[in-house]
Amino acid sequence: MSTLDLFAPEPDDTARMAQLRQSLHAHGHSYYVLDAPTVPDAEYDRLFRELQALEARHPELITPDSPTQRVGGKPLDGFAPVRHAVPMLSIRTETDTEASGAENFDARIRRELGLGPSDPAIDYVAEPKFDGLAMSLRYQQGVLVQAATRGDGEVGEDVTQNIRTLGQIPLRIVAPALGTDVSSLPPEVAHFALGRPGGETCPSVPAVLEVRGEVYMRRDDFEALNDRQRLAGQKCFVNPRNAAAGAVRQLDPAIAAQRPLSFYAYGLGAVTPPEAGGPVWQSHFEMMQALKRWGFPVSELVKQAQGAPELVAYYAAIGQQRDGLGFDIDGVVYKVNSLALQRQLGFVTREPRWAVAHKFPAQEMLTTVLAIDVQVGRTGKLTPVAKLAPVFVGGVTVTNATLHNEDEARRKDVRVGDTVIVRRAGDVIPEVVSVLLDKRLDEPAVFTMPRQCPVCGSAAVREEGEADYRCTGGLFCSAQRKQSLLHFAQRRAVEVEGLGDKLVDQLVDAGIINTLPDLYRLGFTALAKLARMADKSAQNILDALEKSKQTTLPRFLFGLGIRHVGEATAKALARHFGKLDAIMDAPEEALLAVADVGPIVAKSIRTFFDQAHNREVVEQLRACGVTWPEGEPAPVAAQPLSGQTFVLTGTLPTLGREEAKALIEAAGGKVAGSVSKKTSFVVAGAEAGSKLDKARELGVAVLDEAQLKELLDGGA
Repeated sequence: MSTLDLFAPEPDDTARMAQLRQSLHAHGHSYYVLDAPTVPDAEYDRLFRELQALEARHPELITPDSPTQRVGGKPLDGFAPVRHAVPMLSIRTETDTEASGAENFDARIRRELGLGPSDPAIDYVAEPKFDGLAMSLRYQQGVLVQAATRGDGEVGEDVTQNIRTLGQIPLRIVAPALGTDVSSLPPEVAHFALGRPGGETCPSVPAVLEVRGEVYMRRDDFEALNDRQRLAGQKCFVNPRNAAAGAVRQLDPAIAAQRPLSFYAYGLGAVTPPEAGGPVWQSHFEMMQALKRWGFPVSELVKQAQGAPELVAYYAAIGQQRDGLGFDIDGVVYKVNSLALQRQLGFVTREPRWAVAHKFPAQEMLTTVLAIDVQVGRTGKLTPVAKLAPVFVGGVTVTNATLHNEDEARRKDVRVGDTVIVRRAGDVIPEVVSVLLDKRLDEPAVFTMPRQCPVCGSAAVREEGEADYRCTGGLFCSAQRKQSLLHFAQRRAVEVEGLGDKLVDQLVDAGIINTLPDLYRLGFTALAKLARMADKSAQNILDALEKSKQTTLPRFLFGLGIRHVGEATAKALARHFGKLDAIMDAPEEALLAVADVGPIVAKSIRTFFDQAHNREVVEQLRACGVTWPEGEPAPVAAQPLSGQTFVLTGTLPTLGREEAKALIEAAGGKVAGSVSKKTSFVVAGAEAGSKLDKARELGVAVLDEAQLKELLDGGA
């Protein structure tokens, strides 16, 4: 044996590394592309670590297509230019945002092909027009060797290191040749090969294959990214497209790897020609199915369409789905399906004659901020709203756009007189996306939230840890009137049967009711005059109101709608103090002695009863005959779950989520929405999710329903 042989890898290691790469590629495809994981994350991580260990032992055997190479390399000084073998041409845009845009395209194609009215309909492919960054992926012998941006169409930028970090893009195309006996392959690789439309094996991969597609960012990933940026005190991105482009052009691949990008393939560039052993396709749709079988994400929204009528229908259908897709599109693309007809039609200047992009109405436009008003919502939330110079965006004329809250208005630095980008998506409330600071003419005043409610003049307060200001007017504020009435009349409060949304709308809009006590001053005549209100229905409402006068202190407290005071807290207050006047006059220190009351709740209760108009409403309700039993404060008893914090996850065998929460709170415990080191117990049922995993990670005790009931009964 030579000296060099001493350092040669064991044959078993070489074979194992190849098997691990093959398996990890297959599992990754199932996870990222098919959204159907074939192994738990822990198993994937185990295989990945095994491959890392083997590659550390044999660095000379690391291959560019290894899954370990997705993590990114050293930061780059810049991006090298890449000349595209086949230019990445732009597509002509049809700016007519009506159905006639599809009809215009079909008429032009038929005219250029010399077809008459009696000739058959043309076969097209229709697909979404993704709002992302165009990308060209070059594979040689099935291995990704280069990724390049569009650039000017002729020359782009080499962004290979960053694109390697994108899990949806295969580093190697695993495609057994036609006729391969897949039963001889490892199960996960056989699944990979067969997990395609129709279950057929993949066609052979050409020696050269350039896949064209779009790198984009899903809306939920975009929101999560901006949340992380805010927490880190860093600049937020304006929209998903900018965020995706910024990630792709990030000079540090390790940072790019942290950005949540996705990819859809929609075409091909350079491909080994048929005469040199390359694939033979008859249609664009057939070519797209081949890409899918090779493991590339292809949108399920890609459809074949016959003639103008089906293009029109596709445009309308995608337009309706647009806002619920989870990613941004700004139109659809129509392509002649036959590759022979594409060649016949050819190109004009730098655009293919056989394709067109049919835009949707713009969802972002420029306009000017005329003023910033503050609106009061039904729950008292104060929302700054930009009053805009009218602009047509997203299919409607927009004159108002939300600024969400004071922090958001200041973060975006929106001021009166600014030129702003306004976005509207479907039925979503229009919002100001960003300000064009270079168009600001002077130094207008920074927006500040008023400290009094603009509707009723009550104090507007911002509680610790919250972004929103709220009116403390409660029952007195007309902006909150309808919601206050509905809350007071609901089944869990004083319960006025038959008093629902529509009737409350009628009573308030007609000026018959302005405050809660007005409910009990209603007369038969006023009710009977309302639209669709028969005499019997009017009498039923009056009877229900009379019945509701006999209530309990916890129900009455809950019905007042004091912020942060739910049913459990209302019960705890009633038990502790016994009488309403004692609660109304209790200082914060006394309120904090209640088992279910913390600093935020105590301050909220004190703020509510410090408003003279809220006390007046209570006295008027009493004067109208609303009453409840009162008594002495209940003796303080040790509650079995006092001081314990619970998190509920999954479906319990017999207890509903709300029922379990109520039982825990009644026993002195608290129910939180997320697991932390401060969590005492996680109660897990069937199909428990990430909260159970977090509990195990932090070492938090996990209970089933039976164990929870034992604790509720005072057991250990």
